[in-house]
Amino acid sequence: MPKAEGLSSLTIVRNAAELRAISDAARASGGVVGLVPTMGALHRGHLSLLQTARKDCGLLVASLFVNPTQFGDDEDFDSYPRDELHDIVLFERYGVDVVYLPSVGEIYPAGLTITVTVDGLTDGLCGASRPGHFDGVTTVVSKLFEQCRPNAAYFGEKDYQQLKVIERMAKDLKLDIQIVGLPIVRESDGLALSSRNSNLDPNERRMAPELYRTLSVIGGGEMRPDVGLADQCTWGRNKLLEAGFSSVDYFEIRDGATLELANSYRSGLRVFAAAWIGETRLIDNLSIDYLS
Repeated sequence: MPKAEGLSSLTIVRNAAELRAISDAARASGGVVGLVPTMGALHRGHLSLLQTARKDCGLLVASLFVNPTQFGDDEDFDSYPRDELHDIVLFERYGVDVVYLPSVGEIYPAGLTITVTVDGLTDGLCGASRPGHFDGVTTVVSKLFEQCRPNAAYFGEKDYQQLKVIERMAKDLKLDIQIVGLPIVRESDGLALSSRNSNLDPNERRMAPELYRTLSVIGGGEMRPDVGLADQCTWGRNKLLEAGFSSVDYFEIRDGATLELANSYRSGLRVFAAAWIGETRLIDNLSIDYLS
């Protein structure tokens, strides 16, 4: 769709009232409003979201907010990669109409006591290894949805559990927002693009693609068909440790729709992993295509 009328170039907005006024005007004129939430440190995965949203929407909004409530006390909030000027240049290059740059106080005003929790889908995987993480995600996304009022919002499948949690939140709250999930974008060696990849030193970067290669053995059906799912996951965990990963948070096969642990072969399964290289936590997932 063409860009929104009245916005000939990128506009930077820092308060919710101004963002809402722009969005409401676009919707009133029949435009489709798209939102791409980001924490900055943009890479080609983010850019693929922007490209798709630009094609779909008349008004394209991208948020840039490093959300403190989705980081645990011992996690990397302070060291999370930040390059606001570089991100703004990319937003403009990829056709964003409005960049929303709120302060912490704009998202979490004094006295706010609401937390949005999605039960069930958040129990395992990153929900188990990062307690409280998804409460932070769903709370900030619900705030962004309320402040932007988009018709559609775009997320990548690298954070697959996050995508499913946000889909459930939007459905249960009847938000009338289309949640669009887009495929993982990878480096040529298979490493899933992530802002945290910039934290890897050269030796760690050489090691990192082993995560994708190990998932691919299971996702592509290269193991013997008589090997049970639990044994495949044990193999995958051990393979990563042998490759030099310092620890593995999880290596599991789950239902791609419900995220329930799978105990038998069937279509619709995905293999999920989260593992540490030094101080950097990498996550990835693949569909198990040979069962489909």
